[in-house]
Amino acid sequence: MLRTRFLAVVAACAVGASAAYATGVEAPNQDLPELGSVANAAVTLDEEYGAGLMIVRSLRESGQLLEDPEISQYIQEIGHSISSHAEEGQHQFNYFVIRDPVVNAFAVWGGFIFVNSGLILMTSNENELAGVLAHETAHVTQRHLVRGLIDQSHAGLLSTAAMLAAVLLGATAGRNSPSGVEGAILGAQGAAIQHQINFTRSQEFEADRVGISTMASAGYDPLGMASMFESLNRNMPDPTRMQAIEFLIDHPSSSQRVAEARARAAQIGRIRHEDSLSYTLMRERLRSLVGDPQAVHEYYVNLFKNGGGNDLADRYGNDVANVQRGHAAEAIPDLESLVRDYPKVTQFYGELGQAYAAAGRMPDSIRVLKQSLDLFPRNVPLTIHLADTLMQSGDNKQAHEVLLDLFNIVEPTPDQTRLIAKAANAAGDVADSYYYMAQFYIMTGDLKMCFNQLQLALQLPGLNAIQRARFSAQLDEVRAALAKQKKAQQVADDGDGRH
Repeated sequence: MLRTRFLAVVAACAVGASAAYATGVEAPNQDLPELGSVANAAVTLDEEYGAGLMIVRSLRESGQLLEDPEISQYIQEIGHSISSHAEEGQHQFNYFVIRDPVVNAFAVWGGFIFVNSGLILMTSNENELAGVLAHETAHVTQRHLVRGLIDQSHAGLLSTAAMLAAVLLGATAGRNSPSGVEGAILGAQGAAIQHQINFTRSQEFEADRVGISTMASAGYDPLGMASMFESLNRNMPDPTRMQAIEFLIDHPSSSQRVAEARARAAQIGRIRHEDSLSYTLMRERLRSLVGDPQAVHEYYVNLFKNGGGNDLADRYGNDVANVQRGHAAEAIPDLESLVRDYPKVTQFYGELGQAYAAAGRMPDSIRVLKQSLDLFPRNVPLTIHLADTLMQSGDNKQAHEVLLDLFNIVEPTPDQTRLIAKAANAAGDVADSYYYMAQFYIMTGDLKMCFNQLQLALQLPGLNAIQRARFSAQLDEVRAALAKQKKAQQVADDGDGRH
């Protein structure tokens, strides 16, 4: 059953117009649509953000987002180093890592960029990763998703309607998994898929050109994008294998695209950018967090056996792997050595604290994490690890205080906001627990659940005047937003001919 035109945007966003990072396609001889009036009239930036937020929520609820504090902080930092140099300031960009070995990355409405773990592990250097993020960021700044929707509306309303119906079926109350929704949409697309591929070819070239300029402005070697194309081409899977089909659809190969990327990089000029230590550490951390624990362990055993594994990143990755597979005691001596020899690397303190906690050495975990925060005040991953350890130790009040001290200064992510709510509840501060869960639901776009949390908070006895005023004011705002949504829904239903 069709509902609002805004949800048609969501349908196109979810699959039909999501722009995948591709290894190369032939550029069609067609002019690119103009940005501005047409795209802005079709979909507002607020609508884009709302659609993207729904997709993020679905991925989070299904456990596909990797919300590790260190990795999340790193991907946001490198992403923002690029988006801050994009030639537009309308979007607020957010970058995520997805637990998926398939080599891919994609952008959706509202400035949400996703990179699969498989792609990060395939990169050879930070410039290649920057090239991927710059390419996807350009898809957003160039309004490619909106332009794709406009093109689809001319190409076939029935196909768009079928995709919309599939999204609505899966999106209602967030009950179905994103994979099920995606399958339904892909089935609904059917014959329309080739047209979508053809239309996005020009967009891929435009994203390359804009992305290369942006990454160079951010201080990354512009040759990194062409280097990534070449690496993807070398690792193209066997097209006769069924699991390769999706990859080949999203990543058609082209020597022309590599040549053009190289030529544009040559025009800009090479920029010397050495890999940051964070890149090498996070790449190995990612390997240990998303891979099969035993397989990853064997990878490092073989690496060390064959004379490799002597650099900091490999040692750190091996330690993370040992903690993940339940052998934290084996990791502790090396992590202690890393902290002692490299006292300025925050990641080593964080993993040592986690290793102590996993080994049941809670006082040692609290000690080293507090020591690290004396050196690096309000470091987000270290603070989260300390709060986790304090909660495991039963000191929920201090965990709550530690998190509030951090997030009164640093804006928390939804996952971190949910952690504050959990700590508040465990500490007996039920009012704050409801309040922060309400903030979590606002961040994830679920206004009905936010409304419920605020109502529960206001029903608590013993609220002080400040709390009651804060909860009431936000409840009024949410009530108004829900009424606006309901009115828009009624208008859309009337437009669909239903009374």
